Amino acid sequence: MAFSKDFFWGAASASHQVEGAWDEDGKTPNIWDALIENKIAFGDHARVACDHYHRYKEDVALMKKIGLKSYRFSISWARIFPDDSGKVNEKGMQFYINLVNELVNAGIEPMCTLYHWDMPMWLYNKGGWEKEENNAYFVQYAEACVKALSDKIKYWLTFNEPECFIPAGYDSGAHAPFLRKDEKTVLAVTRNVMLSHGMAVKKMREVACQPIKIGTAHAACVTSPINETSEEIEKARISSFETPRPYFCSWWGDPVVLGKRQVGTDYLSDEDLKIIHQPLDFYAFNMYNADGYGAEKNKSNPRAYPGYPLTAMDWQITPECLYWGARFCYERYGLPIMITENGMANIDFVMLDGKVHDPQRIDYVQRHLQWLKRATDEGVPVIGYQYWSIMDNFEWALGYSRRFGLIYVDYPTGERTLKDSAYFYAEVIKTNGENL
Repeated sequence: MAFSKDFFWGAASASHQVEGAWDEDGKTPNIWDALIENKIAFGDHARVACDHYHRYKEDVALMKKIGLKSYRFSISWARIFPDDSGKVNEKGMQFYINLVNELVNAGIEPMCTLYHWDMPMWLYNKGGWEKEENNAYFVQYAEACVKALSDKIKYWLTFNEPECFIPAGYDSGAHAPFLRKDEKTVLAVTRNVMLSHGMAVKKMREVACQPIKIGTAHAACVTSPINETSEEIEKARISSFETPRPYFCSWWGDPVVLGKRQVGTDYLSDEDLKIIHQPLDFYAFNMYNADGYGAEKNKSNPRAYPGYPLTAMDWQITPECLYWGARFCYERYGLPIMITENGMANIDFVMLDGKVHDPQRIDYVQRHLQWLKRATDEGVPVIGYQYWSIMDNFEWALGYSRRFGLIYVDYPTGERTLKDSAYFYAEVIKTNGENL
């Protein structure tokens, strides 16, 4: 079966990680602008980042050179609504109109994420996700974006990885807003984000200029089986979904897609589920590796061994994750599958020949896509793959110390260089994966 002829070969980014222009054309600070003192490696910040705000035409031209069929980006909420007046910042919206026009003219399908972790400070000061009344502000924001951009954007995602930004932002304090709250507050934040999603989906469909397709990007955490016996596959499936593990897979997917509470939870009411559970058009997930490779206490793990391969993030390289992730999620949720993030941080630099050679990333992508192809061969309707990320960028609390991009960015000058992996990916796209 292989990859479909209209498969969305793409790459992804997030507004705060690439745009820069943090206070230009009416934009006001977000939580990653205002709350980062002593929180980011090397004292880094994203005030300039990749300067995509000013260099988007150059960046889209590079995307076209690679041959991307799609590009997943996010919108900066504080660029659209700089305050709580309800008035759209037209200069901020115009940037996204211009970007989308540039993409469409280049033959690249724009895919838009509404919230990729960058809450406006004005909303945070009102209590942010901790206050249920603030959900209306997200619906207002979603409505404005869809009204302005849905004539050319067909694919939309409400949230990126609530399974990450909620625990990291409100439990461990590793990410903005860098809070360490009690369980009751974390559950309230989770509920409000879910309600915001459901309310926004309903409004987005009402105001869209054309029929649109909506999903949300989950941080999927799948356990791969030790072997492919039916017993081990079922154990892996249970571990992936039914073992109570807050903030992964079924914690978000079951209420949103199935309208059911996740096993062992009772913080959502029946009325909540009616709002949260809105029809979606695809199931999207971000996945970088499989779970279950660490040894349990006092037990050995046959999949973990000394010196197993790691990325520059110290994440295990487990390419089978895309197969099991796509298969398990399709079996559970019954929606077409979109891989909205997959990629690796590597130790990249411009070499003496002026090029960026990253064979590890090429190998990583090839192995993962081979496993994803197995899923499509077995009939799983995978509709797209968005490599993370299109370019090196601000990697949240790690600053600029990790590079995920297909395009190398020299931060002092802003100069872009296509890495070897970009040329490899271009060939994958050209052959629709036949070269894998």
